[in-house]
Amino acid sequence: MDIPQRFNIGKELVDRNLRDGRGARPAIWSAGKTLSYDDLAALVDQTAAAFVRLGVQPEQRVLFVMPDSPELAACYLAAMMIGAVAVPCNPLLRPADYAYFLEESRARVLVTAVACLEKLESVLPAQRHLKHVLVLGLASARGSLQGFHQALAPPQRIEAADTSRDEAAFWLWTSGSTGRPKAAVHTHQDWPHCCELYGKGILGISAQDRCFSASKLFHAYGLGNALAFPFWVGASTVLSAEKPSADVVYRAITEGKPSLFFGVPTLYASMLQVSDVEQRFDLKTLRLCISAGETLPGELFSRWKTRFGTEILDGIGSTEVLHIYVSPRAGHAKPGSTGLPVDGYEVRIIDEHGAPVAPGGTGDLIVRGPSTALSYWNRREQTRGKMRGDWFFSGDKFRQTEDGEFHYVGRSDDMFKTGGEWISPADVESALVGHPAVLECAVVPKQSEGLLRPQAHVVLVQGREGSEALADELRQHVRGRCPGYMVPREILFIAELPKTATGKIQRYVLRGEG
Repeated sequence: MDIPQRFNIGKELVDRNLRDGRGARPAIWSAGKTLSYDDLAALVDQTAAAFVRLGVQPEQRVLFVMPDSPELAACYLAAMMIGAVAVPCNPLLRPADYAYFLEESRARVLVTAVACLEKLESVLPAQRHLKHVLVLGLASARGSLQGFHQALAPPQRIEAADTSRDEAAFWLWTSGSTGRPKAAVHTHQDWPHCCELYGKGILGISAQDRCFSASKLFHAYGLGNALAFPFWVGASTVLSAEKPSADVVYRAITEGKPSLFFGVPTLYASMLQVSDVEQRFDLKTLRLCISAGETLPGELFSRWKTRFGTEILDGIGSTEVLHIYVSPRAGHAKPGSTGLPVDGYEVRIIDEHGAPVAPGGTGDLIVRGPSTALSYWNRREQTRGKMRGDWFFSGDKFRQTEDGEFHYVGRSDDMFKTGGEWISPADVESALVGHPAVLECAVVPKQSEGLLRPQAHVVLVQGREGSEALADELRQHVRGRCPGYMVPREILFIAELPKTATGKIQRYVLRGEG
């Protein structure tokens, strides 16, 4: 892409729609209200002016802890517009997490919401760098807290900072499923590559589309789905502050009428368990569904397509590369396949020595492309370990078939050997989910007689109860689809799987490591 040397993504995601005459078109649908691109531009300018009055300087961090809303979108764009660094955070974490985020980022301004205050107030007095706290939904100032809307000035056009395409624009925290989150530092030019190569190249997104993402704006996946992609082409987005349960999502699709829906495998599994969808909800506007975060079992892909007639494009991406870089193409998605590299990204499978792995073999997936982060903030060794020259080492195990398509095998940390044979938890889980009694599951290693054996943690569909008879039935089911050494010796029936806020299964918890 020909991105100018002087480039500001906070300004560009709004102003390109005004330049192209789309100011009156809807940009955001949220809580029964609609904001046009003109409305969004005014809110971004007001927010940017407020940040400047509060003394925010270029390169300083502005932290956001709030549910999805037009105000969060405006804050994200406004911070980048004035040359500061936008840092969205998950609003469902613990006070200790926010103390860490504030200290690590040295944020000068925090923007939050009344619903999040209870978890934040106890950690605010100890912050050395924080100067101002704006609170969405706070009617009047309370001590050091100031109402967000009260801090806004009358609308006026704000001149964007003269930023370089290569300077930091925003941070995104890694999921932290195996430790404290790291901040991936992204630049002003990173989103345009994702918007063009994946948003337009894979999804075919246009101004006629409407997006709804169950994954939220604090996460790279949700931020692309619900903000960068639609704003890049003048489409609109549906923002919901609610936790994305199956019923909430079905209702949002029915009321918001999106053409593109973005979910995660565990959500698709839950949605398929709702028996009366066709009578209560309307999914006819959907032209395409997308999944990421964890691999989508082939059984779920097939059941969804059979029931609703819509493909799910199950891709692989990462916070560090910003969005999806391997994906099926619309009309060509297959159960259990992650598809082909997105144009503009080069992907390889290598062994432990860095040599290419032949088709059919399993190895580590590495990727290079134009949207990879600069580094992890304050993590020199981890940056060197994962970002090696042009290549990012994903930590995912894949195999490539003779037709060139990529198939997910598992996270490198999750793979284990038994009897000298590698076990892919993803293969065993895919087999288990194919049984009608299984809603979702996770497979981890368990020591038995000095050896590692697969142990399955299984969540059953509503109305089914765990028993030894059912466990035997599930073992036989797996035995018919996987080699004998992959059959779980132990099957534990549990109420729910431990997950991160982005829907990833926390396998280390099941392994007893946390």
